[in-house]
Amino acid sequence: MSAKGNAPIIIKKKKIIQGGGHHGGAWKVAYADFVTAMMAFFLLMWLLNATTEKQRKGIADFFNPTIPVNRISGGGDGTFGGDSVFTQETLSQNGTGASGSGAGEQNDEAEQASDAKAFDEVQSLLTAFSGESMAADAALRHVVTKVTDEGLIVEIHDLKTEPLFEPRSHTPTEVTKIIVSMLSRVFNVVKNDIAVTGYVSAQPLVVADNPVWDLSTRRADQIRLLLEAEGTPTTRIQRVTGYADRKPVTRNPISFRNNRVEIILLREFPVRN
Repeated sequence: MSAKGNAPIIIKKKKIIQGGGHHGGAWKVAYADFVTAMMAFFLLMWLLNATTEKQRKGIADFFNPTIPVNRISGGGDGTFGGDSVFTQETLSQNGTGASGSGAGEQNDEAEQASDAKAFDEVQSLLTAFSGESMAADAALRHVVTKVTDEGLIVEIHDLKTEPLFEPRSHTPTEVTKIIVSMLSRVFNVVKNDIAVTGYVSAQPLVVADNPVWDLSTRRADQIRLLLEAEGTPTTRIQRVTGYADRKPVTRNPISFRNNRVEIILLREFPVRN
């Protein structure tokens, strides 16, 4: 046998060293979060300095449209078992933005503060009815309030097993009379004018003679009559309107929740744009 056939076989093994000098990328994520937080902070500081009080309130309302006292909704049992009486903050913080200051802006702030004080007083008196009686507690489950540029909206709405009006009519139920009686007593502590707007749910079927327009208007007018019967001066009623089924508050247009009436305490000093 030749020497070539007895040559040894050499096997080379390459040793791979992992992780030498490398510590992962977790620090990059943390740094990115820090930079993002700083950008958000400086953006917030810029907005606070570059916007007016009205603009800041609009931004706040966009991100937080409702601030309920009770987070349970949907018409549950108990006081405020449905939507809360309070659905939005009413008092705004006074301040000036970067758009300028002067007598006109100060007057606007004073006027808005006057309306805010009146609206806050009305909402406080409404909540004071809670615990007064079982009937009052049941009635308040139908009530939701919110503040808009137009004024303080007091919305009364159907519950699933307790409607405000007799089916397909403008005849008020007993709970509606109780609610309007409470509202009339509360409204007497302020002097703002009043507007009443009616809404109804859509019909489940298309009908030739759709009653929703007439029904929403008649229901709004019935609330007007009840307010006046409870002592609200006729001269304070500035508008009675029916919107039929055109502005549902739920995705389901035939939902009972769309049967509602809005009683609006109009601003004594309209918001200027």
